[in-house]
Amino acid sequence: MRIGELSTRTRTPVRLLRYYEEQELIASDRLPNGYRDYEEYVVDRVLQVRGLLDAGLPTRIIKQILPCLNTPRTIHMPYVTPDMIAMLERERDRMAEKIECLTKNHQAITDYLDAVRLDIRAS
Repeated sequence: MRIGELSTRTRTPVRLLRYYEEQELIASDRLPNGYRDYEEYVVDRVLQVRGLLDAGLPTRIIKQILPCLNTPRTIHMPYVTPDMIAMLERERDRMAEKIECLTKNHQAITDYLDAVRLDIRAS
């Protein structure tokens, strides 16, 4: 698929997709006319990258952990330091807290909607 379609499908600006490619977070083939051509799996990869960026991870770390999302896994982490491991552990724990909060909020909204629907039916 071309970059415009990838942009539409992932709701990601073209400029940002080019940046992801520059940072080696996604890859494309080049067609003879110079256009980028992306494989189907890149849609999921862009969504994963965006989620990790939204969680606060820098692109240099995302680049290193992306292979953990592939099958088979080929992990190259030549610059792993104790500080990097500690930072990833903190980020993981922070994500877990966000997930817990979102789960509670999701349940609260669900409960509210159920109550509202019951009230409407009773009327």
